[in-house]
Amino acid sequence: MNKAFVKESDGDEDDLGPALPPIPPGAKNYITPAGYQRIKDELLQLIDVERPEVVRIVHWAASNGDRSENGDYIYGKRRLREIDRRIRFLTKRLDLAEVVDPSVHHGSDQVFFGATVTYCNQAGDEQTVTIVGIDELDPLSGKISWVSPVARALTKAREGDVVTLQTPGGIEELEVLEVSYPVPQ
Repeated sequence: MNKAFVKESDGDEDDLGPALPPIPPGAKNYITPAGYQRIKDELLQLIDVERPEVVRIVHWAASNGDRSENGDYIYGKRRLREIDRRIRFLTKRLDLAEVVDPSVHHGSDQVFFGATVTYCNQAGDEQTVTIVGIDELDPLSGKISWVSPVARALTKAREGDVVTLQTPGGIEELEVLEVSYPVPQ
């Protein structure tokens, strides 16, 4: 099939890169100041550095003549579409973002957005997680989204509280051992 007749998706699912959980309807896109800065830095890098470089390459490749078999041109145009898609996605996420500074809760023993929580399950396994925004989650480093079941179960609990978590395997109880927040700057 000729590429001229292939429709590219223009939905947001391509904009996401890795699949992110959706923002609950009516909820805000909470994000920490550090997470907001990371997204902003990535956006500026794409706009100021990567996109102009790819445009330069595409312009050079187009000047070489036949574009149908010009790998630099074809790849460059594809990369340009990817960059533009990512720029649109990041811009939307920044527009929806509500920056929440977790350091305002410094010294509190209650779990809110931005808390680092150490908890123990029924088997006695301890785990430490930090509750962050959807755009910041990184389960491998212990950063979980505030919309995740674990974060929802822990929210508003205090040190020493036992909360229930509905899991596919049944109900599990978690004991909150420690709650901490970053130091205000």
